[in-house]
Amino acid sequence: MSLQYVQGASLFTHINEVPKQYAYLTQNISTDVIIIGGGVTGSILGYYFSRQNIDCVLLEKSRIAFGSTSITTTLLQYELDSSLRDLEQYTPLENSLKAYKLGLKALDEIDAFINEQGNNCDYEKKDTLLYTSKKEEIAEVEEEYNLRKTHGFSAEFLTASSNPFSFDLKAGLYAMDGGAQLDPYKYTHQLLDVSSQKGLQVFENTEVVKVNYLDHGVEVETTYGYKVKGKIIIVATGYNTQLFTKRNFGVKTTTFNIATKPVTSFGGWPGRVLIRDNSSTYHYFRTTADNRILAGGEDISFVPGIFNEDAALEKYELLEARIKTMFPLIKDIEAEYKYCGAFASTQDNLGFLGKDPKNDKLWYCLGYGANGILFAILGGMMLSKLYLGTFDENLKLFKLDRFDG
Repeated sequence: MSLQYVQGASLFTHINEVPKQYAYLTQNISTDVIIIGGGVTGSILGYYFSRQNIDCVLLEKSRIAFGSTSITTTLLQYELDSSLRDLEQYTPLENSLKAYKLGLKALDEIDAFINEQGNNCDYEKKDTLLYTSKKEEIAEVEEEYNLRKTHGFSAEFLTASSNPFSFDLKAGLYAMDGGAQLDPYKYTHQLLDVSSQKGLQVFENTEVVKVNYLDHGVEVETTYGYKVKGKIIIVATGYNTQLFTKRNFGVKTTTFNIATKPVTSFGGWPGRVLIRDNSSTYHYFRTTADNRILAGGEDISFVPGIFNEDAALEKYELLEARIKTMFPLIKDIEAEYKYCGAFASTQDNLGFLGKDPKNDKLWYCLGYGANGILFAILGGMMLSKLYLGTFDENLKLFKLDRFDG
């Protein structure tokens, strides 16, 4: 995501110190794989490729993890943005269920990384709650619950009489071990630290301004005139893909976030589980390691180059008021950080992973939708194997031309 798409003071880049500054490119170099983008997606790719001993260079045009990564809530859940039934108009039920299971696999991958490398990013496993406060949506939530139970997912169905939360809940789907949370800024830097020790070369403040496709590879040129040659490039730039394609991959909206000052208790919020409501433009809530509440939602259509500050202030006030209404037992709720940014979604709620259909030197890892980090992990796993000659059938779910025709 370009920095123009991020507005306000994001929580994670303000509460954390910069653990390491990477050099900018000052010479021409060669590698096998060129990763474009130094956010969480690029760092995940760097980790999986370097783990396979593939020679890689990562190039970030600005500062590591200061683009869209700085505003992600990292409220990680295996489920997709829309319900299984709603998604059937765009993709078979089988595909969405497969995506759910792949989401669980990606969550397991994060857990394995933490167990191996240590928890330097405030990682926590979490149960998740999808709920509605509207009587007319009870049947929809119950149907989602029944579909998940039928297909082997661990879940419970909550009703108003079994509601343990302090907010109005007419129906809820409670998924055990259905998610996780972490600090995306720390996570990105931890991944790059581990990967650098395995040979990944990282350059920040190194913007790629031109791509040249050669007979036997690809070459990128940077702002200061230095070049990197490789066999392929992988685009991990979020929504800023204009240098590589004229295609508009997703529908952009602007989403708003607030983070409160640390609170003294979490009454009415058992387990501090991850929470999402069932609204068409839904709201989501999590807590942080330093006892803040992080809330997001109130999405509006994204208009390039235009930022409406009055509209943003109204959205932040609505989010703060919603938290206070939901959690009356938490008395010291006060928003401290307020920020917003572009968010892209697709019809089937899935990102794009794989080779450009018309250029086998151009690969993409674009984690669109709310599951961007989990999709990036799947991309790191499957694309590194693809580079070594093994095609994973699950890549077909994320293929770039799946909406063509």
